[in-house]
Amino acid sequence: MRSLLVVHNHPSAAERLESVASRQQLPEAVMRAAGYTVATARGEEQARQRIAEADALILDLPIPQIEAWSRSVLEWKVVPILWWCSEATATLSVEACEDGVMADGVLSASMLQTEIHWTLQFGAKQCFERQQWHLERRQLLAKIEERKWIDMAKGILCEVKNITETEAYDILRKQAMNERKRLVDVATSIVNVYNLLQEQKQGRSKR
Repeated sequence: MRSLLVVHNHPSAAERLESVASRQQLPEAVMRAAGYTVATARGEEQARQRIAEADALILDLPIPQIEAWSRSVLEWKVVPILWWCSEATATLSVEACEDGVMADGVLSASMLQTEIHWTLQFGAKQCFERQQWHLERRQLLAKIEERKWIDMAKGILCEVKNITETEAYDILRKQAMNERKRLVDVATSIVNVYNLLQEQKQGRSKR
């Protein structure tokens, strides 16, 4: 991890240096001194353009802006996201960071270079573990959705053909094999056709 992108969304660097104590350093200066290549972005458009080359993202933003920015960034690229803690960004109470803060670590100008390096390494590990969790969650939800369609199709076949659930499942499985389709696709087709026929039946009965 060598290339970083720092996002600012408040007064320019020059303005900030005039408004805070001279000992406070900007994140890009601190990270460059630690041996990293650093690009900066002001606003979403620049960040989207420059994120491709970054190994990690540093958000030099107030706490309430972190969640929205993190969600946007992860739509563009999966990267570790770290928050830059300074007098300019840490102006809110502790309650502001209790919920919805999507960050893989915290950096500040007071950290030693070794602390910066390890924070970035642990941040990367945290990021990709989180992505793996999200992937497994999506896969689980997809399986639950597939099971719902299969169970509905089995129920329809049991009702229409007066057979057991085991027999209904065997019919679904054989049809999927014969048509070279996924089991859930066959089940979905059966449910949709059945619902359509029921709607047509109800329409005729109202006439």
